[in-house]
Amino acid sequence: MSPNLYSPALEFKGNLLTLMVLHLFDSDSQRIAEQLAEKISKAPGFFQHAPVVIDLQAVQDENSEVDLPELVKLLRNYGLIPVAVRGANPQQREMALSTNLGLLTDTKSVRTRSYPESEPVAVALPSNSKIVTQPVRSGQQLVALQGDLIVLSTVSHGAEILAHRHIHVYGALRGRALAGVNGDGEARIFCQQLEAELVSVAGQYQVNEDFPDNLRGNPAQIFLEEELLKIEPL
Repeated sequence: MSPNLYSPALEFKGNLLTLMVLHLFDSDSQRIAEQLAEKISKAPGFFQHAPVVIDLQAVQDENSEVDLPELVKLLRNYGLIPVAVRGANPQQREMALSTNLGLLTDTKSVRTRSYPESEPVAVALPSNSKIVTQPVRSGQQLVALQGDLIVLSTVSHGAEILAHRHIHVYGALRGRALAGVNGDGEARIFCQQLEAELVSVAGQYQVNEDFPDNLRGNPAQIFLEEELLKIEPL
């Protein structure tokens, strides 16, 4: 049977997706390479295959000669996938297009991946938050892009949980937890047992090796204070 010619084969839709944003503050290629290597060495798995937007707003001055093709090559060598630039001047926009990058307006965006809808069980609350009643297993990703994410069980190693606002884990937090993924600097992470691989609030992150020794395995809260990530007893 031939396909129905009036049945759509595709559709474009606007959507809210989570994207990692690389804010560039310097055009010096050597400094960029050194600091990028240092950051990625702390959590290499976190950056693998992650789409990234390059924010050029701080270096859009005509005197800032950013080597965009070299930066794109460097990011790809580390496993990141550059997809677009934002905050670019006309010359940088032309360079981005020649490097097959998209152009974005200066708005916050975020990246998400699909995860099984049946496991773990998630129930929408009136506040647009989500409550999760089962463990979040290794390899799963759970996202609450319109409120808090409340996990009434454990988050396993290799799992990832993300929320627009706060994250509450009433068990062991062993995977990666990212709160305020839309840039909300007031977001917090609360957990009964801090054993996370990585925690992040509004893009500021710390890896397990940097956690205070006295808080490992204990109740903790993670929040931003003057744009610095703080971890304190709960």
